[in-house]
Amino acid sequence: MAMPVKYQNLDINYNNPIFSTGVPEHGDSDSVTELDQQVKLPKRFKVILHNDDYTTMEFVIFIMQRVFGKSPVEAHALMLKVHNEGSAVCGVYTFEIAESKTAKVAQLAREQGHPLKCSYEEE
Repeated sequence: MAMPVKYQNLDINYNNPIFSTGVPEHGDSDSVTELDQQVKLPKRFKVILHNDDYTTMEFVIFIMQRVFGKSPVEAHALMLKVHNEGSAVCGVYTFEIAESKTAKVAQLAREQGHPLKCSYEEE
């Protein structure tokens, strides 16, 4: 076990920039403008699954669980919504994630020979 180190007679210069708190001092206008900038949240996109007459209900449930991380109960409820209403929102994500999930659904559907359509639109 390591022994604790005792520090004695340290001469620390707290005016050194390495010890800066990032809080502007009076008359330091550059720091004030940096703090005034607002952070914008990224746009959000709805990923939508569309009904067709050929894709099986089981495959839609599989997609809901595999791609969108839904529980079996959530996946079944969303599948019924797609079937009865023509479409359902599977999730809301940033652009890159929405685009990726839409592409993954298209890839899996194509591999299994299903014409399942998935799209995304800005929320």
